[in-house]
This record gives sequence, structure tokens and C-alpha cells, in this order.
Amino acid sequence: MSGASAASTALLTDRYELTMVQAALADGTASRRSVFELFTRRLPNGRRYGVVAGTGRLLEAITAFRFGDDELDYLRSGDVVNAETLDFLANYRFTGDIYGYAEGEVFFPGSPLLVVESSFAEGVILETVALSILNYDSAVASAASRMTSAAGSRPCLEMGGRRAHEWAAVAAARAAIVAGFTGTSNLEAGRRYDLPTIGTAAHSFTLLHDDEASAFAAQVASYGPDTTLLVDTYDIAEGVRLAIEAAGTGLDSVRLDSGDLGVVAREVREQLDSLGAAGTKIVVSSDLDEYAIASLAVAPVDSYGVGTSVVTGSGAPTCGMVYKLVLREGGTGRMEPVEKASSSKTSVGGRKSAARRLDAAGRAGEELVVAGAQGDWVPDDEDLRPLHVPLVRDGVVEASYTGAEGVRRAAARHAASRAELAPSARRLSKGDPAVPTTHVTI
Repeated sequence: MSGASAASTALLTDRYELTMVQAALADGTASRRSVFELFTRRLPNGRRYGVVAGTGRLLEAITAFRFGDDELDYLRSGDVVNAETLDFLANYRFTGDIYGYAEGEVFFPGSPLLVVESSFAEGVILETVALSILNYDSAVASAASRMTSAAGSRPCLEMGGRRAHEWAAVAAARAAIVAGFTGTSNLEAGRRYDLPTIGTAAHSFTLLHDDEASAFAAQVASYGPDTTLLVDTYDIAEGVRLAIEAAGTGLDSVRLDSGDLGVVAREVREQLDSLGAAGTKIVVSSDLDEYAIASLAVAPVDSYGVGTSVVTGSGAPTCGMVYKLVLREGGTGRMEPVEKASSSKTSVGGRKSAARRLDAAGRAGEELVVAGAQGDWVPDDEDLRPLHVPLVRDGVVEASYTGAEGVRRAAARHAASRAELAPSARRLSKGDPAVPTTHVTI
């Protein structure tokens, strides 16, 4: 788009965020101190936990949330807001505080995943961008965690870029790595977040050549035996034989992308072993999800390539997160809890923090949501692990949660957080949340 500020995220929002700011500026309430909370009322049907992802991307988006000349010209030409509001937006900088669950942390219904403390105008304007990033990334990570859990020690590889919007594909690759995937086929994600990238050839490369042997020979000539040959374009057994003939018994791996993968993998493993290629690994792909991965647990498979299911949240493409005002400055200057009372869309007023109760073995037994807690709240009980970390202080983003370092940190946090859950949390059958949530007020 010509004329748009390339680095700005300010228009990744809904029009009503700006019209609310205009009305609040007009009646003097825009500067009222406010606390917004981002949470989900329920998990997708059958899920036992969710995974926070996208926090680093959100912090990067907040840093770039600036209304430059191009953005202001667009709003002016469309008569979206008046001159007073344009002046406010021209000088917009988030100067408040944000606390939240560390990226990679597991979460449950009612978990206060993000707490935004600022003026009303500064905080409300971030609603859409916060929800769009965290809803999508967390949906991908929640699905990816189920897949890596089902895979056990076998690596999962993200290959879903062609099944998503081109920029959503980058976000999905990042979120999958947070949840335990070990590589992605997406080069932009690899460049932007220093992620390991994977991929060798598709069926089109084999079909380009006069025969399969020529295709394999060309690939091995370029990459050596440390490559993966796709052996199911034609007859699989013949493909395996030609692959070993082309690369030798030191071939790194073969990939299977069709058929009954459990049966075919066993046949291919036997054939590889009989050819002296006991060290050649088997990679499987073809519309895998967590259920298919679990079904292959006893098959001689070494890694899984996952595409459509991971980038679409495996049937749950959003987490249903909402962003609600829970505390605001009243006319007297005192902070007052506020809450939505709709029968099906309630919210609980007051600023909240959270902690997870762990037993002597480090197993999670309770999610404690504490109303009335301040940002620096630390539980007195040694059995409680506090869940909120400072993400933004006085408008300054905690840089260690962004970029490549943020991804590595989030992946480590997820591994530790999921390890606290009972084994039943990893079941793929429907069930209640793995940890019950208790609300208290202090």
C-alpha cells in the first residue's frame, strides 16, 4: 500500500476504538485511570489447557503503534475522527504499565492473561491489536502443544505456511516453536525470529525429471546424503530402493506424504534396514493433527511434518479472548471496579493477579485468581507460583520478551509450565480444564 507508514501498527484496529477516544476526549473521561483485562471465559470444547503465545509480537506491535502522517491523512480524509482526536493520535504513545502471563505459560478459563494499566484512551486503543495477536497465536500454540505432547520425544516440524495468510504463516511458525516444534518451513519466520528452517523437495521436483532416479541423483548431487528424499511420488518400495541407491546407506531420511502412514512406515523401516540403512530416518506428513500423531506412537516414525492443522488451531482457530475494562477512576478520583453483567458474557470487576498452586512434587493443583492485587503482588504462600510478570513499565517494553530471545524464552517457559500439569492434562479425549480456577479477593 503506497503512502502507508511501513512500520506502523496503529491502523491494525477497529474504527470504534478511535470513536470512543473521540467521545471520551470530548467529555473529559479519556484521561481517567483505567485497568483493562484480557482473558477467556472458556477453553475450546474438549481442551484441558491453553497456551499463551504472541506476547512478544504484541510488545513489538505496541512499540510500533504510532500515528504518522500517512495514518493521520487516512483518518482525516475518511472523516473518521475530528481534529482534536487527530491531534491526540499524532502524539499517542503508550505510557502505562502492562502485566501478564509469561509467553509460553499454560492458562485456563478466567486466567487474567494481560492487565493493562493506563488512561482510558491509551488502553482502549490497544484492544483490537492485542486480541488479534493473542487470540490467533495462542490458538496455534495450544494446538501445537497437543501435537508435541502426543509426539513425545519425536520432533514436530511446522509446514503450514501455504495454508494460511502469508503473514499469519509467520506468526503461526513462531507460535508453533513456542509450543515445542523444532523447525519451520517458513523462511521469513526463520529470518525474523532466528528459527531453524527445514525443507528439501516436493513431488513437483520428482515429476520435473524423466524418472525418479534422476530426481534423487540431482538432489543428492546438490546437498549430499544429509538430505531428505520424498519417496512416495510413484511406487514407495521402488522409491526407497532408488533413494538408497542414489545417496547410499548414509542417507539422512526419507519422507512419506500419503497412504496409511502407520502401515507404510513399518514397511519402509523394514526395507531400509534390509538395505543396510538402519540410520536413515522416516519423516511423515500428510494432513497430520494431534490425533494422527498419537495414532503413530508405536510406528517406526522419527519426526512429523504438520501443516494445515497447526496453523488453523486444529479446529479451534481462536481462543475466544476478550478485553474488558475492570477498574476505572470515578468522578471522585477513587478507583472503582466495573464489570459487565450480561448473562452469557459476564466479567469480574477489579484488578487481578494470579498464581498457581504446586504440590511438593511440583504438580499444579489450582489456579488462584486474586482480585484487588496490585502489579507487584507476591503471594505469601510458598506453594503458590506467581504468574504475572511485568511486560511494560511506564511505556517501556521489556525487550527480553521480544525478538529471537523472546521466542527461546517462551519455549522454555512452555516446557516448564506444561511439565507441571498432571498426565491427564495430555489426554486428547474431552475433559474438564486440567487445573480448577479459584477466585479470591484481598
